[in-house]
Amino acid sequence: MKRTTNISFYLLMAALCFTLGAAAQAFKLPAYQKFVLKNGLTVYLMEQHEVPMIAVSAIIPAGAVLDGEKSGLASFTAGALKHGTRSYTKQQLDETLDFVGASVSSFATKEYAGLSASFAAKDQEKLMGIIQELLTAPSFDTTEFAKEKRRALLRLEQSKESPRSVIGPKFDQFLYGNHVYGNIISGTPATVAALKATDLQEFFRANYIPNGSAIAISGDFSSSAMKALVTKTFGSWKKGNRAGGDPAAAAIEKPGSNRVLLINKDDAKETTFYIGAPGVARNNPDFVAIEVINTLLGGRFTSMLNDELRVNTGLTYGAGSNFSALKKGGSFTISTFTATENTEAAIDKSLEVLKRLHEKGVDEQALASAKNYVKGQFPPRYETSGQLANLLTQMYWYGFNESFINNFQSTVDGLSLARAREIIGTYFPKDKLQFVMVGKSADIKKIVAKYGPVTEVQITGETAVKKGF
Repeated sequence: MKRTTNISFYLLMAALCFTLGAAAQAFKLPAYQKFVLKNGLTVYLMEQHEVPMIAVSAIIPAGAVLDGEKSGLASFTAGALKHGTRSYTKQQLDETLDFVGASVSSFATKEYAGLSASFAAKDQEKLMGIIQELLTAPSFDTTEFAKEKRRALLRLEQSKESPRSVIGPKFDQFLYGNHVYGNIISGTPATVAALKATDLQEFFRANYIPNGSAIAISGDFSSSAMKALVTKTFGSWKKGNRAGGDPAAAAIEKPGSNRVLLINKDDAKETTFYIGAPGVARNNPDFVAIEVINTLLGGRFTSMLNDELRVNTGLTYGAGSNFSALKKGGSFTISTFTATENTEAAIDKSLEVLKRLHEKGVDEQALASAKNYVKGQFPPRYETSGQLANLLTQMYWYGFNESFINNFQSTVDGLSLARAREIIGTYFPKDKLQFVMVGKSADIKKIVAKYGPVTEVQITGETAVKKGF
């Protein structure tokens, strides 16, 4: 009976893999239109009539790379778009969106600001008008700004108790040094406390302009009618002039040797750590192949890192690896956490797995498994109108086209063992590693010194505004 059950299980899994692979192979990016308004705004329209809904994704070059000394400014500005506009107070805006069942969110990333929205097709004219006001005429209400500032300061204070909240931004600072990719999106207590509503207004006027921005609309509409609506609604958005160019275009200085940043947390019972190095830009032609290999190393639960650190040795509850790709560069990280007394063992085991990847590569069975996994995960990432609208603005920002989608299956299938070894040797680091860890310095400082020169900072300090360490 057990043998029959096992056979049935494997047949089911094989059928599932075949189905997911076939779905990935059949998936093509739906047809879309692209045009540019006279003011420089790039517009994408993609009709999707399955559900009477419309999704909007907008992208503006107004991310944290432009913060300067006012860390957190881009994030605050993006969040404040919803604090009211020329025609709506915050309360009126919230009530209007709630009444029609619409959702609108605004945010800032390291490189850009974004807005996403979802609403019923019948409300498209009203909602497009609201989105236009959010992007062109926010009021920056001082009372709402003060409330958000208090909340942000509380979150930043609380984050000092969470190593996993702190370590990512600190790693970026350590890796990127004086480059703007090291800027902290959320800001620090000192920089946020110093922000004023007028700072947001000035940042908005300088950076929220149509030229260099894009908006994608996907859902149940007529393209000709939507083109007319978008042209009418956004055509009056005044073209601007970005002074100073793109600070992210500056050269990124790569580390010349192993280094360690130790963030002391006196009451820590665990050590949370990243091991990393420079990565790749999002438009790298080998991006898909890198994703397949990283799936094996640490990109899924049954990865090499998780098997060794969680399953085989019990050093952690989970370990993984990731490529964080940006427009001009990126990073690679191995991340996990472990009990303080297991710090050295967990770091050594992580390095051992990375070394094994370089020395032994991957075999045919493992590569086939990763290919099936990646192909199976692919179609669900682009099922909804919201996902498709976001994909279009990502294509605009990072400079890749529909071939990424349309050729995904063949690109994955075409990855050979020989090419996999080349990908590992080219993109996965083996030296000049950057170690960032949060833990009790008194217990681990001497231990971690074996990995490189140690710079120690306090988790309670204002180290986030310093560059280069």
